[in-house]
Amino acid sequence: MNSFPDFCGRMYSLLKPLLFLLPPETAHRVTVLLLDWAAAFPPTRILLRKLYCLPDKRWERRVMGLTFPNPVGLAAGFDKDGTHIKGMACLGFGFVEVGTVTPLPQDGNPRPRLFRLPADRALINRMGFNNEGLEALARRLKKLREKGAPNGLIIGGNIGKNKATPNEQAERDYLLCFEALFPWVDYFVVNVSSPNTPGLRALQEKEPLTRLLLLLQEKNQSQPAPKPILLKIAPDLTDSQLDDIADIVNTTGLAGVIATNTTISRDHLRTPTLRVEAMGAGGLSGAPLRERATSVIRYLRAKLGEEAVIIGVGGIESTASAQEKWEAGADLVQVYTGLVYEGPRLVRRILEEAREK
Repeated sequence: MNSFPDFCGRMYSLLKPLLFLLPPETAHRVTVLLLDWAAAFPPTRILLRKLYCLPDKRWERRVMGLTFPNPVGLAAGFDKDGTHIKGMACLGFGFVEVGTVTPLPQDGNPRPRLFRLPADRALINRMGFNNEGLEALARRLKKLREKGAPNGLIIGGNIGKNKATPNEQAERDYLLCFEALFPWVDYFVVNVSSPNTPGLRALQEKEPLTRLLLLLQEKNQSQPAPKPILLKIAPDLTDSQLDDIADIVNTTGLAGVIATNTTISRDHLRTPTLRVEAMGAGGLSGAPLRERATSVIRYLRAKLGEEAVIIGVGGIESTASAQEKWEAGADLVQVYTGLVYEGPRLVRRILEEAREK
């Protein structure tokens, strides 16, 4: 085994207890600011890439007409405003999904809104699509694209609606995001599955969702070079609702789905119930989601056949958990909570250990 990941793992094991003394949002801000600083200077950027990147043509994946340097990506929510893309590229990711972005800036829900469940290797969040807004993200991505995305990184755009926008007008918000980001992202993800924007999940119902996706596809197909559009779905859908999702993907000609978002379930947690209840509402992510996300992937692969793309996310914190998603039918995978608990060595470790197998 290469000594670099082992060294990095030991370093993060020493730092994690200190980071976990900070409130989760503060710890996130501190770590990404340090990463951004390190990625900004050539000597430390080179060191980061040497430590965490695993360039290997054997890991390239041709998916949705795009060439991914490797099949492990960063899930939406970690870098909502596209401010940390260069840093994330130094951690070995094959793709980064920015957002969820909304047309207008919004603060999100009141703090505290992010909670750790260390006994479960999980997080609960009710962030509420906090972001700087569409104009800021588009400007940032334009500047990045003009200089060239680092390491051939694929960039996805996860789009949503503002909290104040009623569902009857949600289509306008999604279209605004789509049009503004179209020149600057490689693929789109329609997010109607976050549990933290009131009423948003109602857009997963078959009729409004089909109408929204057909409008986006109409706009997409009017472009000289249409871009892949995926749908991010909740893990809490029933089999009947998953059947509807499969029908919608086929009807609208979507590239595929991202399975899954966070769950509202609190089943089978090790963290004491009273403590979990004190945290309040929000989406649960991390290890407890692993089994359900995998079963959704397996179910949808059987329904969708081999053509549709599935990006698997939920409880990926090791090579075994990533491999499980690939074997269930995922073309690519994404991580988020696993990065919090495993640290920056995660992507390299997944790829390196999977290559050895």
